[in-house]
Amino acid sequence: MIIGKVVGHVVSTRKNENLIGQKLLIVEPLEKLSGNMGEADFIAIDNVGAGVGETVLVATGSAARIGCGLEGAPVDAAIVGIIDDPSSL
Repeated sequence: MIIGKVVGHVVSTRKNENLIGQKLLIVEPLEKLSGNMGEADFIAIDNVGAGVGETVLVATGSAARIGCGLEGAPVDAAIVGIIDDPSSL
C-alpha cells in the first residue's frame, strides 16, 4: 500500500467500459513529498470519495481491482482510505 496526497483529477470522456462512472484522481506519493524522488505521481480510482488535498491510502496491483470490486477492469491503483490525521505519519 502507498500513502499519498491527492493533487488533481482526471477527466476522460472515452474509456474502457468497466471504468465508466468511476472517478479518477492524481496521487502524489508521500515519499516524494518528503524528498525521496523515487516515486512518480500516478492515477488511481477513487473508491471512498476523496478530494484534492486529502492524504489517502492506496492499494495497488490485483488488490486494487479486488478491493474496489472491479476484477475485470484495467485498474492498477485504487484509493481505499482517507487518512484523517496526516500529521501523525
